[in-house]
Amino acid sequence: MSTSPAKHFLTLLDLTREELDGLLDLADRLKFERGTHEKPLAGKTVAIVLEKASTRTRLSFEVGAHELGAMPTTLIAQHTQMGRGEPLTDTAKMFSRFVHAVVYRTHGHEKVVELASAATIPIINGLSDSVHPCQLLADLMTIREHRGAIDGERVAWIGDGNNMAHSYLYAAARYAIDLRLACPDGYDPDPAIVARARELGANVTLTRDPNEAAAGATVVTTDVFTSMGQEDEAATRLEAFSGFQVDDQLMARADEDAVFLHCLPAHRGEEVSASVLEGNASRVFDQAENRLHAQKALLVTLLC
Repeated sequence: MSTSPAKHFLTLLDLTREELDGLLDLADRLKFERGTHEKPLAGKTVAIVLEKASTRTRLSFEVGAHELGAMPTTLIAQHTQMGRGEPLTDTAKMFSRFVHAVVYRTHGHEKVVELASAATIPIINGLSDSVHPCQLLADLMTIREHRGAIDGERVAWIGDGNNMAHSYLYAAARYAIDLRLACPDGYDPDPAIVARARELGANVTLTRDPNEAAAGATVVTTDVFTSMGQEDEAATRLEAFSGFQVDDQLMARADEDAVFLHCLPAHRGEEVSASVLEGNASRVFDQAENRLHAQKALLVTLLC
């Protein structure tokens, strides 16, 4: 495969504002033309490497690669030599001679960085413990689709300062978003990521009060209180996140035309009430579908 430097997608900051706008425009077109658009990746192969369980990431890249003319091949990391300790740098060099791009869904962010450091093909962060940039592409697409724009939106993040919160911080560094994060004590986002986002111009407010964050918001979003790998913390987390559920009362504080987003899977009755998840403001299944179109646009952006 190519020996020239590859363009990787490890965080949203790997794309400029102009590149993100172009990618979202392309995603819109691919969505509109689904079933009739060209197949610009014909003859290429995309490896999807999963260390963590996956539904939307796996489907969006498998179906997306296929619809673009490429062949997707999915590897469960534990069933490969990666699971037996093969160095990631060796794996990266091998991948670079077999396939045209790798989607890597892993635990530690340092692992996707290490893979990218030795690869001569694009490495895409399908999720790490630090960020989930592929999901944010779909979120931005959904916000633009239903709100008409991204700039000027007031986004309320309610809950854990996790990889999704970090990704919204980077989104706020690229777009004129008024980002308000309400997290309980001890569950704040990484201070280094907050500082980096602010350094790049992000307008960010941190609060302990979900009602303050939601007031006047045009987008309200959340994630599970207990993510994969944190199951032993579930009881402690449920207690810590008491009062942080997105319910009808909280949504009533948002703008009357606000939309609700959730990256899914959702735990009804924990981070979100069933009435909100299934209510008129919810766009979660449009958001889930947009994973496909956004990921198709990402593959085209990196491989064409």
